[in-house]
Amino acid sequence: MASLPTPSADSRIRAGALREALATRVVVADGAMGTMLQAQDPTLEDFQGLEGCNEVLNVTRPDIVRSVHEEYFAAGVDCVETNTFGANSSALGEYDIAGRIFELSQAGARIARGVADEFTVSSGRQRWVLGSMGPGTKLPTLGHTSYAGLRDGFQQNAEGLIAGGADALVIETTQDLLQTKAAVLGARRAMEAAGSDLLVLCSLAFETTGTMLLGSEIGAALTALEPLGIDMIGLNCSTGPAEMSEHLRYLARHSRIPLLCMPNAGLPVLTKDGAHFPLGPEGLADAQETFVREYGLSLVGGCCGTTPEHLRQVVERVRGVAVTPRTPHPEPGAASLYQTVPFRQDTSYLAIGERTNANGSKKFREAMLEARWDDCVE
Repeated sequence: MASLPTPSADSRIRAGALREALATRVVVADGAMGTMLQAQDPTLEDFQGLEGCNEVLNVTRPDIVRSVHEEYFAAGVDCVETNTFGANSSALGEYDIAGRIFELSQAGARIARGVADEFTVSSGRQRWVLGSMGPGTKLPTLGHTSYAGLRDGFQQNAEGLIAGGADALVIETTQDLLQTKAAVLGARRAMEAAGSDLLVLCSLAFETTGTMLLGSEIGAALTALEPLGIDMIGLNCSTGPAEMSEHLRYLARHSRIPLLCMPNAGLPVLTKDGAHFPLGPEGLADAQETFVREYGLSLVGGCCGTTPEHLRQVVERVRGVAVTPRTPHPEPGAASLYQTVPFRQDTSYLAIGERTNANGSKKFREAMLEARWDDCVE
């Protein structure tokens, strides 16, 4: 964007209060957005002919979007995510409206901001807005799109969210570490352009296979992303809480930064009426309470299949609970796309196979077979 509004004193105060809250107590976010919107049967006209593009509802049916935020705040959550999960270059590009990224992002943030401010006044308790930055539909590691194009689209997404009044940016449901880096850098560029300093939260999607979509292990993700200066890391979507436990255990042991978790309501079960998420409100509340106490989570919420009732019960379990202190033991290392390799050397010689090439050197092979080690060293 050519120019962005300067952050107000109020926005800086809100962002600071969110930082303090996350450092001292468990903060609760909302649950599913898409299914809540679809339950209100928006028309094709509401979608401006772009069926399924929920972000368009931010300008055509703000009343529907507003009602979802109201239900979650009424359930007692501290913050809601904006209806901007698909407001990025690849997702909107499939509808041929990539030029509307900023517009739809800003509109989504403004709706959530208005509702949050109303509940702050009526309840006397600060409520916040998390600007949702979804992964899009293209994976740069697989060559679906360019890194630079993806980054610039995420920057427009973040600029709109900042202009609309978001208190933090949530890069969520990430499936490709290169895609995630593009989103983080886009968010950083947007904040620099706006002169703001919002929290940047990073939430990864791990499959039932135990890795991200492209095969990245949790250690690779932490090693690659933590140095980028993100403020929180955690998991959302793809699975229910049961499948997230080991990943959270790893993060609790090794992450220097605070943790978050927003699982689905269990693994979906396909029925004649579509996908059904089997985990009820009490089950989600049980899991999140356990995660909070065992892994020291700072932010909890829900994803696909979760409802205001799910989050109401989570709020009842963790409201006012202090963040459990952790003593992480970071492992310095390097990561490929797939795994992390700690910078750790056993107290022994380092064998480098290519330097003992018995196949390529007849002289070396004979010396080795005859145990003439000095000749081998030479």
